[in-house]
Amino acid sequence: MADAKPKPPPASAPKKPPSPAAQRALAEAAVRRAERDRAAAQRPPELESGRRSGELDPVRYGDWEVKGMATDF
Repeated sequence: MADAKPKPPPASAPKKPPSPAAQRALAEAAVRRAERDRAAAQRPPELESGRRSGELDPVRYGDWEVKGMATDF
């Protein structure tokens, strides 16, 4: 019995280019992302006043923690 070596997968067919509507949507998304990044760069960084590093802002996320107990409002 001969060693059965696995065959390499067949070469994949070339990808079909996206439709014109998909290309427009991708271009619009890229513009929105660039605008969002530009606006974020202009804002001052958020301060972590009194929170442990990595902890989420309770005002934004609605979870308040006091002495290890979290409450949702």
